[in-house]
Amino acid sequence: MAEGLSRLAEPANSNRPDETAHLVSTATTSPADLSAGAARIQQRHHPINRELLRAALKIVDFAGAAFIAWFTLYLTGHSLLYSPVNLVLPFALMPFALRWGLKASQSYALSYARPVTEHMIRAAIGAGYGLAALCAATALLYGEDYTRWVMGAAYLTFCASIGIHAHFIVLFKVLTRNGALSENVVLVGATPNAQRLLSRNDETRELNIVGVFDDRLSRAPKSMAGVPVLGRLDDLMNWERLPDIDRIVVTVTSDARHRVRELIDRLRVLPQRVVLLLDLEGFDPETESLAEIARSPAAYVSGAPDDNRRATVKRVADIVFASLMLVAFSPILLITAIAVKLESPGPILFRQRRQGFNNQVIRVWKFRSMRDNPEAEERMSQQTVSDDARVTRVGRIIRATSLDELPQLINVLRGEMSIVGPRPHAIGMTAENDEVQGIVGDYAHRHRVKPGITGWAQVNGSRGPVHTREEVRERIRLDMEYVNRASFWFDVFIMVITAPCLLGDFKRQR
Repeated sequence: MAEGLSRLAEPANSNRPDETAHLVSTATTSPADLSAGAARIQQRHHPINRELLRAALKIVDFAGAAFIAWFTLYLTGHSLLYSPVNLVLPFALMPFALRWGLKASQSYALSYARPVTEHMIRAAIGAGYGLAALCAATALLYGEDYTRWVMGAAYLTFCASIGIHAHFIVLFKVLTRNGALSENVVLVGATPNAQRLLSRNDETRELNIVGVFDDRLSRAPKSMAGVPVLGRLDDLMNWERLPDIDRIVVTVTSDARHRVRELIDRLRVLPQRVVLLLDLEGFDPETESLAEIARSPAAYVSGAPDDNRRATVKRVADIVFASLMLVAFSPILLITAIAVKLESPGPILFRQRRQGFNNQVIRVWKFRSMRDNPEAEERMSQQTVSDDARVTRVGRIIRATSLDELPQLINVLRGEMSIVGPRPHAIGMTAENDEVQGIVGDYAHRHRVKPGITGWAQVNGSRGPVHTREEVRERIRLDMEYVNRASFWFDVFIMVITAPCLLGDFKRQR
């Protein structure tokens, strides 16, 4: 990492007209128009990314080869489970031979800059090389008739693999062109580093760079490679579209240590991941991904690298568990809805604005447990207290048993929440007359994951309202402990102990 940071260093006044002059607009810089940046934001409604597409391609290749091998073996009159190992082995090795050849030819390195014809040539060479090696070994060790069957299966596997890669590379190109595979990114620093990143991104389109922010606007151009310079760092911190940004890339060179440290200290309070861009000299688009360089673990200064596999597993688990729970609790949901309606006038459900992933504002569903107050849906004016007169009789029961939270399973299915995660706090929530986000410096870091119906803080006793600064600090400590330890089995453990922890605690105000 030290070598990378030392290579990154380049004086702020360096001049490379041959590389960057065409990127910078010569217009006089004017105050930022943040609406220009908002128009460049990609609204992604599906969790599609390059890693997921690459993993899907590998799985389809392997599964297709395995099916062809199994079907050909079946036609020979042999069984996969009951035939001798020596008869099954060539067919069993076929998916692995294909995978090895395709990996060796870099056919899984999806690149927008690489022409479709070049990708298909690589796929043909890789698949042909791996399968041909398997057929040659079979011809040396087995009889002529058996070798013909293996060669026939290899030919079908080769054709299937070519067809699969043709469809995948076209799909990849279309999704990249439409922005479905690109993260929303802003750059901090109108520097030569930023110019080189923009130039590379023009070729790969791996990042959707929304805009550039720089406190030194007098030195900054109006735009860089068509990307607007939107304003100073304060403009970024107060931008209403900031929750839609996935990543913040600091392009100020590391030799300006004081300035880098100052920028990072100010950006660290945001829930977005902050990256210090490493030098792009020597970047090879054939073997490296610009998006991977921009999220290199060595470059992280805030947050942690994305774990696409965990995110996919968590989302699938959320959908499965939420669906099963909705079915299992449907009688309780119906009874509770009737009780709420009969208790007092007003809607059955209460939909309050709360802070979600990346500080996005979401509407969290709950059974109404208080007297109807439409203003409370927009902003919390007062947390509940012991024997709160606003709480109805039915409300006391459903709050004590946490049944009022069950409608949030709808939020889970909508992708706004997870089963397990930090509880979403209401907009305007205060403790000792101060808003909670101002009490703890790391408060925003709890929003790096989706909020949950239950969480590590809740099963450890920090649930319900928080009235003191100490209670806020303890909840954030537990929330950050969950963020750092999060895993599928940790989520399962929290779900298992949620019911006994909540139902066995009648002292805590909820």
